[in-house]
Amino acid sequence: MIASIVLPMLVGLGIFLTGMKVMELALHQWAGSYLTGLVERFTRTPVRGLLIGTGVTAVLQSSSAITVITIGLVNAGIMTFPKTLGIILGANIGTCITTELIGLNLTKLAFPLLLTSGSVWLGTLLPWGGLRSYRLHRTLHHIRSLSLAVSGFASVILGVEVMQTIVPALQSRGLFGWFVEHAQRSVLWGVVAGAVLTAIIHSSAATIAMTMGLAAVDAIPVEVGIAIVLGANVGTCATALLAGIGGSRNGQFVAWSHIALNVGGALLFLPLLHVLHEASALLSSRPSGQIAHAQTIFNIVSSLVALPLCYLPALRKVGERR
Repeated sequence: MIASIVLPMLVGLGIFLTGMKVMELALHQWAGSYLTGLVERFTRTPVRGLLIGTGVTAVLQSSSAITVITIGLVNAGIMTFPKTLGIILGANIGTCITTELIGLNLTKLAFPLLLTSGSVWLGTLLPWGGLRSYRLHRTLHHIRSLSLAVSGFASVILGVEVMQTIVPALQSRGLFGWFVEHAQRSVLWGVVAGAVLTAIIHSSAATIAMTMGLAAVDAIPVEVGIAIVLGANVGTCATALLAGIGGSRNGQFVAWSHIALNVGGALLFLPLLHVLHEASALLSSRPSGQIAHAQTIFNIVSSLVALPLCYLPALRKVGERR
């Protein structure tokens, strides 16, 4: 069991999380300071905040990072709680880019992509004849950061491929069959599993990627996979909750608004799981693609449903209390 399941799972998860972190750091280095300034300037209304939150999260590839940064800005008094509401909604939409890219099934391109981007990154480290032009320096900086981000994405895909190798061993184990059987009877099993796993590893993208890998080889039904996606969105609130501990009251409001959005969205879609499945099936015939699209539909609809609430005067007044 250790050699066929545990070891490949840990190795694949390690490659995936390392790739995610490399991609996040590289993109943050490339455009992080500019995007942070953009967030501070253009969040006067919840709609603007939603658009900015979506764009920044799509670039930085981490809704948890955006949520933590937002809590930090509120704790520092740079932003007020009402301005963060749209950002939280947008962050959930922007994070779907990762799962949508994984759902494109780019496995065959992962290793060539890693070699190419790695070679480009190494090329930027050459002395380049001792040239010290500011423009050249900035150009090399951009190329270095973007090539490192591509390397991180390639590692994400490779990690998913490694994690998929455990499927035959899992299917031969009675415990896994027991879980799938109970999850088919009650999707709450899938929701709980997704929430717990995401809370432990602090990455909903990793949980959803594993789920997509299992669904791609028919190890689990798509509806069970979508239930795990709902749970993963709940589990990602653990990071925001930790970030809010010990902060200001308004910072804690930001964390709890993130929790309310994801938990409320999961409760909204739980009775409509089959509808979500049918909608995602219209967009893709592949199980992994359906799960990726279900994640996107879930986050977009949840954010749009919650958006009008951000304009409630009572909610804005609560956030302004000290």
